[in-house]
Amino acid sequence: MNTTTAPQVISPEQLLKHWQGHRALTRHVIEAFPEKDFFEFSIGGMRPFSKLASELLSIAVPALKGIVNRDAQPYSEEATETLTTKAQYLQKWDEATEEINLYFKQIPVEDFEKTFNLFGQYEFPIIENIFYFIDNEIHHRGQGYVYLRALGIEPPFFWTRE
Repeated sequence: MNTTTAPQVISPEQLLKHWQGHRALTRHVIEAFPEKDFFEFSIGGMRPFSKLASELLSIAVPALKGIVNRDAQPYSEEATETLTTKAQYLQKWDEATEEINLYFKQIPVEDFEKTFNLFGQYEFPIIENIFYFIDNEIHHRGQGYVYLRALGIEPPFFWTRE
């Protein structure tokens, strides 16, 4: 009887690099918006991209802090400070990128399969919560691509990761 386990497919370091690659691309999308349109342009009742970026900022770092500290604080987009310029968003984005690196590396590999009640609402294994952070960002970045194209702006190539 063979009792060996399957090899790990992706390491935590590779997952973090993958996530940060998506964050780099989302940063390029933020940069591509004209200042006014970043805050005002929308299609079909969707939120402006600044609001989508605020949501992403209010999830990633607070969620990772919660996971690391096992503190299931409720989600609040209002907890993110009010940013009024694209430059402030880019600065906050860069700060969050560094915080993600810091907190992500504090999650022991054996904890990725442990269940955590994220924001006191989402009881899933930690790895699934992290996949959600990435998937949610990709979803909202797709909305940003639609906005940019509607504005006549060529969005960054989707495979850009730096």
